[in-house]
Amino acid sequence: MDTEGPGKKTTELFSDDSTRHIILCGPPNVGKSMIFNCLTGRYAAVSNYPGTTVEISSGRCTLLPGYEASDTPGAYSLLPISDEERVTRDILLNLQDALVVHVVDAKNLRRMLPMTLELRELGLPMMLVLNMMDEARQYGVEIDTYELSLLLQIPVVATTAIKGTGIPELCRTIQHGDFRPKSFAMTYDNNLRVMAQTLGLTQPEGTPFNPTLLAASPAASALPLNEMGAFELAVRKTRQAYADDILASCAIFPPRTVGKVASVLGRLTFNVWTGVPIALLVLYFGVYKFVGQFGAGTLVNFLEKDLFEKYVTPHLTRWVEALLPWPILQDLFVHDFGMLTLGLRYAIALILPIVGTFFLFFSMLEDSGYLPRLALLLDRVFKRIGLNGRAVIPIILGFGCGTMAVMVTRILETKRERIIATLLLGMAIPCSAQLGVILGMLAGHPTALLAWAGVITVIFLGLGWLGARHLPGEAPAFYLEMPPLRLPKLANIVTKTYSRMHWYFLEILPLFVAVSALIWIGNITGVFQWVIHVIQPLIGLMGLPPETASAFLFGFFRRDYAAAGLLDLQRNGLLNAHQTFVSVLVITLFLPCVAQFFVMKKERGWKFTLATSATIMVAAALAGIISNFILTKTGWM
Repeated sequence: MDTEGPGKKTTELFSDDSTRHIILCGPPNVGKSMIFNCLTGRYAAVSNYPGTTVEISSGRCTLLPGYEASDTPGAYSLLPISDEERVTRDILLNLQDALVVHVVDAKNLRRMLPMTLELRELGLPMMLVLNMMDEARQYGVEIDTYELSLLLQIPVVATTAIKGTGIPELCRTIQHGDFRPKSFAMTYDNNLRVMAQTLGLTQPEGTPFNPTLLAASPAASALPLNEMGAFELAVRKTRQAYADDILASCAIFPPRTVGKVASVLGRLTFNVWTGVPIALLVLYFGVYKFVGQFGAGTLVNFLEKDLFEKYVTPHLTRWVEALLPWPILQDLFVHDFGMLTLGLRYAIALILPIVGTFFLFFSMLEDSGYLPRLALLLDRVFKRIGLNGRAVIPIILGFGCGTMAVMVTRILETKRERIIATLLLGMAIPCSAQLGVILGMLAGHPTALLAWAGVITVIFLGLGWLGARHLPGEAPAFYLEMPPLRLPKLANIVTKTYSRMHWYFLEILPLFVAVSALIWIGNITGVFQWVIHVIQPLIGLMGLPPETASAFLFGFFRRDYAAAGLLDLQRNGLLNAHQTFVSVLVITLFLPCVAQFFVMKKERGWKFTLATSATIMVAAALAGIISNFILTKTGWM
């Protein structure tokens, strides 16, 4: 099929015209990416769709030689209300010689089948994958895939991708299934046709009435949202009724029963009066106790004191000194700023346990179904700062890794939201490694910890409010699928944590080693000493010892690197409670690390990144000077 529509030809997404192409599409959180990983062996190339910042993953299928798969953004419908849905629609409208694999959650097939009908109306070669069949069976759902296939006139396969169940049958169907075009036309009420004509939406004479093609036309793009919204709502109702008729003859969906405890707890998480205390408890035990005290305290002490200081560092130092007789080269690998003794120690003994515990905590929240509830709870607050509840995901992820979080701001619908979220992530959100070190430093000073959290919260809300006030536009309406609240599955937690840790560790270890090398170069050339000398008067205005200047300088390369340096100074008795508070406040507000800096440049451009960095430097310095002045005058801490 060669249907013209918005966007560019889909073949641009793929690497070789001789390769047979598979396009995976479907709603978010149905296991699309898991099926993609099964087909491609987890090796994927990520690229932006032309003209957007929405990412498309593609890779060659290890299970299907000669095939290449592409994982499109999550979409509930081809009548788009987000950038992701618009990109998916454009890909599907412009595809050539590709097989569409529509992946749905089997237990929620009733809500997802209308999109299958949309795809069938387009006449695309396609098949339907009923994923998560294990969960569907647990709910008592029964689906006759053979009968459903006959009614839809396309192949239908049942899978449980996370266990690999049904994947061999999926591969066989892709290779040998009957995908010849078969006529499929829904019957629409005449009122819909009249509504389309009234809106000025027309199709070529002799072609079947197709609301998806009408909604993708230039005429539809020029219409006010409320007028198109009424038309699209009427179309959705018609398709849902058609889907219900199909399922009535091939599926059984028993009334969904939710456990009493899960049901009550689910309702409590929505209510402001109970949801906020629950959120605070989750953050207290998850972030403060688990990440802060256990990750940044117990695990870091074990790895640094019992492992590195006693065994790793002494052995590495002896080996390097024996192999390299030149002191200048010895300093590159070992001693105070060596790539092995400093870079490796910071990455593995200080940062790895903190980031690991955070990603473990985040994966538990994600798999339990609590994150969407937290998003709904915070939606009203976030609207005050120009965002909506959907921004909870990048903001919370920012407490894990700011670099990853800036990339995830792509899920936000408007440029205004992405700018505000990026600004907040750059200035007021400490990453997990930095946060863990800060919590460890302030653990012995509860009042200082509360004061630090209060100041950062005020800055976060104030910065967001200013952005919402001065940037044009409004926060869009918030919608998010609400999964059931459930106990997290160990397999899911391990898979998600491993995936994030694998990415983070590959990114962080080379950077720590590179930073150590840059520090070595800066030391032997005298550049860093000169910079440290220049900024020491500013450090003095903050009431901090001169040694903190080097930590702040190295913080540009990695903010967690600077936090780890401050932790070293505190452990050596060079920072009292007053100075600890000022230093952690400044380092929290300090410049984003090199990785986050360049991702900001990639996402928002040089002008925004440089202006934001300059603003952050001034704000951090003023915060340090003012807090030192107040603490000195009041004698507090």
